[in-house]
Amino acid sequence: MQQNWKALGTVGTVGLEFVLSIAIGLWVGQKLDGWLGTEPWMTALWLVFGLVAGIRAIVRASAQLQRETEELERQEREERKRYHERKDHDR
Repeated sequence: MQQNWKALGTVGTVGLEFVLSIAIGLWVGQKLDGWLGTEPWMTALWLVFGLVAGIRAIVRASAQLQRETEELERQEREERKRYHERKDHDR
């Protein structure tokens, strides 16, 4: 159960990171366009940077969740194996 809450927290954090990455990229691009007079090029470029950063966060979190899931499955397999070995030994 604790693992489920942890995963939910990770997903929420990734969602926030994704949105903030895009928003910050958009904001930086608009400020640069205003300062340099390059509208809309800096906005488009920094929006792409924000999207890439957001997607990178999703991929990184997905890989982490996959590693954690595999580790839990490995531990459960080992526990089942020890249980069956003890059960067979007690006979």
